[in-house]
Amino acid sequence: MTDYKRIVILSGAGISAESGLATFRDEDGMWNHHRVEDVATVEGFAKNPEYVHDFYNELKKELIKANPNPAHLAITRLQQQYPAQTAVITQNVDTLHEKAGNQNVFHIHGQIDQAVCTNCGHILSTWDDVTTEDICPQCSLTGTFKPNIVFFGESLLYMNEVDELLRSCDLFISIGTSGVVFPANTFVRTAKYYHADTIEFNLKPTVNNYEFDRHIIGPAGETFPRFVEELINVNESI
Repeated sequence: MTDYKRIVILSGAGISAESGLATFRDEDGMWNHHRVEDVATVEGFAKNPEYVHDFYNELKKELIKANPNPAHLAITRLQQQYPAQTAVITQNVDTLHEKAGNQNVFHIHGQIDQAVCTNCGHILSTWDDVTTEDICPQCSLTGTFKPNIVFFGESLLYMNEVDELLRSCDLFISIGTSGVVFPANTFVRTAKYYHADTIEFNLKPTVNNYEFDRHIIGPAGETFPRFVEELINVNESI
């Protein structure tokens, strides 16, 4: 097994599902029983910001109760015990990576515990309700906060950092992703182009499985900790 120096982990809904969180976007276009157009688009927020805030305030109550699973904890172990720079790029808006002690986490779709001021860009971190009555502590305007969630019609977050990570890593790991959501489904291609080894952890191979060198099939809470154990043991024996 290669002695890796820079590891990038991409996580998707599958890793959160093993902590009991539903995949909120369903095949019928609903998100947690709400129309995606109403709660996850720029137009929906402009039309009815109170409704959107209410949706995410309720979602917070669901996500805050969830606990990290062995896959999340294995990332922490990897970061602490394996001598590589390891970063996490997540498509999930929950904070299970942080709860598990993961470092260098990039939430490209935003975070449920944050709101952003649309006037000055101030980020408010809170698990409390956010409403149209809140005042921004930086610019003092009222009603300018929106959930710091990337809506359809908005650009993903941290993409400059993500591009640099993908270009410089020598191991790219995907955990619990569908392989169909753009642009995250292209990350493996970029990493592979720059000569990284690529490994997929999933319940079944994804549609872009041909871009991975190795497929480890099964619950990530079982398969990924074993992989980390192996990686650490090999490194210690060198």
